[in-house]
Amino acid sequence: MKLICIGRNYVDHINELSNERPDEPVVFIKPDSAILPKEQDFYIPEFSKDVHYEVEVLVKIKKVGKHISREFAHKYYDEIGLGIDFTARDLQSKLKSKGLPWEKAKGFDGAAVVGKWVPKDKFSDLDNLNFSLSKNGETVQEGNTSLMLWKIDEIISHVSTYFMLKKGDIIFTGTPAGVGKVSPNDYLVGTLEGEQLFDINVK
Repeated sequence: MKLICIGRNYVDHINELSNERPDEPVVFIKPDSAILPKEQDFYIPEFSKDVHYEVEVLVKIKKVGKHISREFAHKYYDEIGLGIDFTARDLQSKLKSKGLPWEKAKGFDGAAVVGKWVPKDKFSDLDNLNFSLSKNGETVQEGNTSLMLWKIDEIISHVSTYFMLKKGDIIFTGTPAGVGKVSPNDYLVGTLEGEQLFDINVK
């Protein structure tokens, strides 16, 4: 399986990092080794002094698909989740400044938190989901899927043009504003529509 991530999908996050608004989804991939094992703490890697949290709504693909049209994209997933795209921001900035790929800043071991999965039928409107991340009891990120530049079905259609989607693949749909640095002993909790889907201790 693979982790397909969408960058710059919320205008407020684009603005907070002073990035250019894209004409189409920004896509990058994390290896499956980036997934933080269940019940394991997140350890800040030695090669970074500025690791950021980025909370995101996740989608799990349930069957093989290629060149999926938007109108049929809903048939390729049954579950919605929440996770974190950890980013070594200092390393990413250094690599980007040199025009180099930045997988090392996004795909390192433990850089992908995947929380509990929830049946999508539990929600009346996937394009109007509230989600948030708290750090040490204080809300640091809040978002709603209605604010996505590209909605879930659009993302699936776009991505499947370039990559065959397979059962078990996970799509990270982008993060809202409020990203920030993690420090040892931080405690992160992610909620989707009021339900806690993950909690992480930072070491």
